Amino acid sequence: MHKKVTGIGGVFIKCKNPVDMRNWYAKNLGFNTDQYGTSFVWRNIDEPAKKGYTVWSTFAENTKYFEPSTKDFMINLRVENLDWLLSELKKDDINQIGETQVYEYGKFAHIIDPEGNKIELWEANDTEFAGIISPDAITK
Repeated sequence: MHKKVTGIGGVFIKCKNPVDMRNWYAKNLGFNTDQYGTSFVWRNIDEPAKKGYTVWSTFAENTKYFEPSTKDFMINLRVENLDWLLSELKKDDINQIGETQVYEYGKFAHIIDPEGNKIELWEANDTEFAGIISPDAITK
């Protein structure tokens, strides 16, 4: 048996002005932001030498990236084995939305929960992540 979700990979929010929102979080809450948001670095509890990342990012309020959800946020969940998890979810009639995307820093897939929240599943390659997220995701 494989672990399913291993942690929070990120929190993404729609904003009227993503730049102003990133600047507000930087000024008032000390976020070290860049053009996408920020990444929080942490250590793997089982292998403390390994680093992991949790992303916080702002998106334009008219982004298509959260569709078909109409919600103003999206949660990214870190998973251990994306292909296995998708096959398990399919057994319960939870279907993937779109195709799996593969980048040097991991594999991504999307599902929708019963309340219409889009969930991004991320099988991370933290070695290659280096604190970035897909620029494609920001502009969609």
